[in-house]
Amino acid sequence: MEPWKSEYDNKLRTAEEAVQIIKSGDRIYYGANAASPTALLRALAARYQSLSDVHLTHAMFLGEDPFGLPEMRGRFRHYSPFVGHGDREAVLQGDADYVPIHLHDIPRLFMPSGAFPLDAALVMVSPPDEQGSMSYGIETMATHAACQHAKRIIAQVNPHMPRILGDCQLHVSQVSALVEQAEPLVELNAKPIDEVERRIGHYARELIEDGATLQMGIGEIPDAIYESLDGLKDLGIHTEMMSDGAMRAMERGIVTNYHKSLHPGKAIFTFALGSRALYDYLDNNPLLEARPVEYVNDPCVIRQNDKMIAINSALEVDLTGQVCAESIGTRIYSGFGGQADFIRGASESRGGKPVIALPSTAKQGTISRIVPTLKVGAGVVTTRADVHYIVTEYGIAHLFGKSLRERARELIAIAHPDFREMLSNALL
Repeated sequence: MEPWKSEYDNKLRTAEEAVQIIKSGDRIYYGANAASPTALLRALAARYQSLSDVHLTHAMFLGEDPFGLPEMRGRFRHYSPFVGHGDREAVLQGDADYVPIHLHDIPRLFMPSGAFPLDAALVMVSPPDEQGSMSYGIETMATHAACQHAKRIIAQVNPHMPRILGDCQLHVSQVSALVEQAEPLVELNAKPIDEVERRIGHYARELIEDGATLQMGIGEIPDAIYESLDGLKDLGIHTEMMSDGAMRAMERGIVTNYHKSLHPGKAIFTFALGSRALYDYLDNNPLLEARPVEYVNDPCVIRQNDKMIAINSALEVDLTGQVCAESIGTRIYSGFGGQADFIRGASESRGGKPVIALPSTAKQGTISRIVPTLKVGAGVVTTRADVHYIVTEYGIAHLFGKSLRERARELIAIAHPDFREMLSNALL
């Protein structure tokens, strides 16, 4: 028997046993998105009566929050660098804390000298390979740094987790306790693409040329753009999120990664979120590599991709080009994420293009997303100095190098026609 196998067996615990190492006052990281170690989280939440002042951090939590019940107040508190469905209400009610931070900077929080040094990391991994290495699977992102810096690591070993290649491995010897628990991974079922999103995809495609490297995120607009790529050749991927749309573009032969200036032949990403088909596609696939977010999202790394096309979204854009993507007024909705990382990286890339793509309206056409000024308290994620292109279903606004008045005219031209007069009057 290989030495790691006996070590693996000796570290096996039930979830209830494993979380006994958590103490009051501890600072805990747990894997998020579709890789939340749910068996460990349930077991930890069940200990609430014996714990207090436990602080929890994660990149983005999906699903129902086991620590969000009223009786958990004072026992557990979220420290959220990116707010999602699971903790948004807690942040709005003051029962959790939002931390504005660029995605590539999150790992710095976990260092001993950082703002959130870790006592423990709770993660979900694939079963070990022949050498005793377990893959972080679909959530390398900040998990890699958390496991580097945490004093203790508890790993939920899930046979449903794909073994993904790259800098995303955790060896049995690094772990304090192992819990074998099979649970289906969270899936993101794509919504149908509507006509507005399809038109946005059409215009965004005009900015992409053969051999470009793409970054896109979650939602119907990225899906529409991926669908619109037919006719282009030898595209590449360097992105924080691997999606079904990106997978289909690889399967169709549009994304080959052949001519990438950085990591040719490989699609690079830091987490994946999508269907079970996507997770199966990623399993042991040598055409893709998962790497830590401090690498993937570092603007200095991103810029090394020639023709880097970064396409991100927004909640609203003002007539000077300021992009709000984290809050609705003072109400925190999400976070900085990787938008500024990729916008700045793409702007420094040779032949690169940073793009913000969004529908022109919200709430069934009753509100313009292009506004004279941002809402009071709105957070600017991408500054007007960083914006190059804004895309709506009405066209492309080219803002780089334009004066404030020229920018406003470009943006009014791609606003919904129902709001163009109001926006024009705001210039007078």
